[in-house]
Amino acid sequence: MRVLVVEDNHKISETIADYLELEGMETDFAFHGEAALALVAESHYDVIIMDIMMPRADGITTVQKLRRELFCNTPILFLTAKDGLDSKVAAFNAGGDDYLLKPFAMEELTLRLRALASRGPRQDIGTLSYADIMMNPQTEEVTRNGQPIKLSRIQFKILWLLLRQAPAIVSRQEVIDAVWGEDAPPSDALRSHVYSLRNALDKGFETSRLETIHGKGYRLRS
Repeated sequence: MRVLVVEDNHKISETIADYLELEGMETDFAFHGEAALALVAESHYDVIIMDIMMPRADGITTVQKLRRELFCNTPILFLTAKDGLDSKVAAFNAGGDDYLLKPFAMEELTLRLRALASRGPRQDIGTLSYADIMMNPQTEEVTRNGQPIKLSRIQFKILWLLLRQAPAIVSRQEVIDAVWGEDAPPSDALRSHVYSLRNALDKGFETSRLETIHGKGYRLRS
């Protein structure tokens, strides 16, 4: 069982790690939110322990990014001295699964970690949807009204960006930056990919979902 401890107090982190290792768990450390994001992007963990008050990126912001940007479905336990109801609501709304107040008993922490790990990864993280279009970025499955749609890698990236911001308009430059970065494609390439994506999404349906807003960009409509 691998546990990521995200805590800026080194003494608390070391105490937790020493105890968990005696319980047969493997631990990694992150002392601020940015480090946690980097570790999760590269490694798998069964449970994450997350402090709230940290430098660079606080725990609430970090968990929001883990859930919404990295599509991390690992159970997360908030460990904090903040006992107000507002803090608890914010923690769970951000994507937390449990909340333990400092000071705490190591035995209770261990029990809660094992309980979270036994539930397995969350099943509600990572799916993007708008109207009748649904995407799972982890499996790269795309459906419209339950019917599977096959997309190229570039079409998938464009749709992912549109779904994340739907129903807002996404500018042409935003799409280029997200899909190609600094290696901008020929002027007609984006138009061609959008055209192909629209055909793939609309095949067999009367209503078109992908709309071009001339001079502004693209959007998904209901």
